[in-house]
Amino acid sequence: MFGNASHIVGNIVRDPELRFAQSGTAIVTFTVCWNRRRNDQDDEAHFFDVIAFRTLAENIAGSLRKGDRVAVVGQLDQNRWTTDDGQNRSRVQIIADDVAASLRWAEVSINKNEKRGDSGGYRQQSQSSPQQQRQPQRSAPAGEDDEPF
Repeated sequence: MFGNASHIVGNIVRDPELRFAQSGTAIVTFTVCWNRRRNDQDDEAHFFDVIAFRTLAENIAGSLRKGDRVAVVGQLDQNRWTTDDGQNRSRVQIIADDVAASLRWAEVSINKNEKRGDSGGYRQQSQSSPQQQRQPQRSAPAGEDDEPF
């Protein structure tokens, strides 16, 4: 990342909204709130609009909900336009390169996506129970100290 790299950690204020462009590209939008804490004043809330595309968009929509604490890494992007009545408007958003659940006050379960052969995208593996996902590795017999992967 160069120049306008940005990162924010905060809570999602509404469920992420997934839609698809005419080309079929997945697009998700959501807003993250970060509270600036000051010793001598009330907290000051800051709201950041986030947009993500393709597989990241689909994974966000399938995994995250309102109230979830997330870390967002991306690029700042400013959109400018003129309204029908001639007023200039501007909006800054973060184009997400990566989004992760914060583990400060929560635990998560990871379901890795398997790579597709066609367009290089990913699809989610079939769901298994948490016990199947997190089975501990058994110790190797004596003398076999190669990693199991």
